Amino acid sequence: MARPHTRSRFKVKARAANATANAANADAKCLVFSFHNYENNSLKKALPDATFSSARCELGTASLARGHNAVCVFVDDDVGVDVVDALADHGVRLILLRCAGWDNVDCERAVERGVTVLRVPAYDPLSISEYAVAMMLSLNRHLCASRDRLRMGNFTLDGLVGSSLRGKTVGVLGTGKIGRGVADILKRGFQMNVLGFDKFPNKPGFCGEYMDLDEVLEMSDVVSLHLPLTPETDGLIDKYAIAKMKRGAILINTSRGALVDARAAIDGLVSGKIAALGLDVYENENKLFFKDFSSMNTEQRMLVWDETMAILGSMPNVLVTPHTAFLTHEALHGIAATTAENFRLFKEGETLEGDHVVCVGAAE
Repeated sequence: MARPHTRSRFKVKARAANATANAANADAKCLVFSFHNYENNSLKKALPDATFSSARCELGTASLARGHNAVCVFVDDDVGVDVVDALADHGVRLILLRCAGWDNVDCERAVERGVTVLRVPAYDPLSISEYAVAMMLSLNRHLCASRDRLRMGNFTLDGLVGSSLRGKTVGVLGTGKIGRGVADILKRGFQMNVLGFDKFPNKPGFCGEYMDLDEVLEMSDVVSLHLPLTPETDGLIDKYAIAKMKRGAILINTSRGALVDARAAIDGLVSGKIAALGLDVYENENKLFFKDFSSMNTEQRMLVWDETMAILGSMPNVLVTPHTAFLTHEALHGIAATTAENFRLFKEGETLEGDHVVCVGAAE
């Protein structure tokens, strides 16, 4: 899968290609990949004339886009170089991302093939901040274990002792809107000490103290990841980073799965270096997330699941959720509205500039 490219690099290309992109496409048709029922009241209303498919965008399904000028894809769709080529061959000139990240799109190839890529730069980002904090609280106070015990008729307290977050230290890796939201909640609501790490520090509104990554890992009782996936952050939390973490820390990732080496995290859990792990994203999630395996028996599921997820799912101090941190009514309506507006701009040939532009396709 293609790795992301720096936004500034593509803004330069976008400005150079604007004249090409400004041609009106009033009759443009859009195919929505990976459509889910929970989007009925948002995306389907925002794009009433679109074609909707539950199929994941990948090389084997790219032919569904034939006869469409645009495709709308989700965070888990594969829009690598071969898929971009296939889509372009079928006449697609616009990829609408209904998410903020674009690491699943080969943007260089898109530019070469004359395909424009637009995204949703922000959609109720505090919903993800709230979710990250909810994962911390659930793991710290053993809420999942308590629920599971109740279902078995066990109301004992042994093994359920947690810790107060007051006065503890949280390390926020990535201090964009989501990371700043987490910092605000934990500092103001829980009186936690906040440390931050960011490639571009000193963002206005961050309520903590910036430090080097190693210092943040060494001093934090909770580490929460809110970084984009780039070549620099791919595998950032590996065995070496985990070795630097404070013993007994809680690790939360609601950002991108590949930021965390899951097998290294498992080793950290077994050794006690990591006390608890919360993952709303997973490095191999495209094989599992957004799919229903509940009709399978345990043996069948183990054949489908990869070994790493099977181990994570069996550990009591691990909470895995299927990329649901963004999933609020407010976020869904925001995503749909911005996606529809991006499509309108393309159809009417308006100038494409701003944070919603990933790249503008050059003329082939």
